[in-house]
Order: sequence, then structure tokens, then C-alpha cells
Amino acid sequence: MTVAETRPAAETDPAAETRSDSLAASRALLKDLQARFDVFRNFAPLAIGIDKQFLAQHPDADRKALRHALRSHTLSTRYLKEMQTAKQRRNLDGSEAGEVTDEARTHAAEQLRERFKKQAEVRRAAEAATKAAEAEAKAEARRQEKLGQLAEKFGRKGR
Repeated sequence: MTVAETRPAAETDPAAETRSDSLAASRALLKDLQARFDVFRNFAPLAIGIDKQFLAQHPDADRKALRHALRSHTLSTRYLKEMQTAKQRRNLDGSEAGEVTDEARTHAAEQLRERFKKQAEVRRAAEAATKAAEAEAKAEARRQEKLGQLAEKFGRKGR
């Protein structure tokens, strides 16, 4: 077996390496955006076209990483919660950039509702699995106890 055959797929698959690099670049860019701009740090609703504002200031920025960073940021729970209650969108400098529409607020609320519903389902499934495992463990302990009692009762004594 060659060394390449023993490596995990992510190490030998160029597409997986590219995805991993892209993900790392978008995470790094998001951290940079949060460090530079209050609107990102405070999860304020962003202006429509904020990507163009950023690219005008930083024309050498990786567009794909920016798109992924913005998507990650705007899908975060904190951002969606802010979108539900905020009245104004903000530019990079924090200035007002238009109102948050009722449609945007409703969309944010729906996204959060779905997210919390899925989390509750996962939590309930985990609790059910835990209870089932505990019940199985108790049943097994009872079986072992009964087997021990039967072995003691019917086992050969002193023969």
C-alpha cells in the first residue's frame, strides 16, 4: 500500500483541500471584519450591497471568501435576532442605510423558529436515546440478577 492510499480523502482530494482553504479564508475574513467594523462586531443589520462597499475599500479582497463570510455572519443566531428588532440597516461606517423591512424581520423570525425547532428535535431525540439506553441497561441488570438467582437456586451445591 502506498502512502497516498493510506491518507484520508481530505489530504488527497484537491477539491477537499480547496474547500478547506476557502473555509479557513472566509473564517479569517469574518474575524477581520468583526475586528475592523462595529456593524459586524455588534451584529447590526447590514446595508444591502455591503459587499460592494467593502470591495470598494479593499479591491484585492477574495470575493468568494467575502461571500462566505457574509453568509456565515448573516445566518448567525445573533444577527437574526438583531434583524427581528432593528429598525435601520447600517453601512460599514455605522451610518444608516435604510429601514429593515417587515419582510426581512419576518424572514429572520422564521429562520430562528426553524433553527430552534430543529435544535429541540435533536435534543428530544438525544434524550429519548439516553432514556432507551438507560432502560436497556436496567433490563439487562434485572436479567443478570434473575440469572444469578436461578443459578443459585438450581445450581449444583457441593457436588
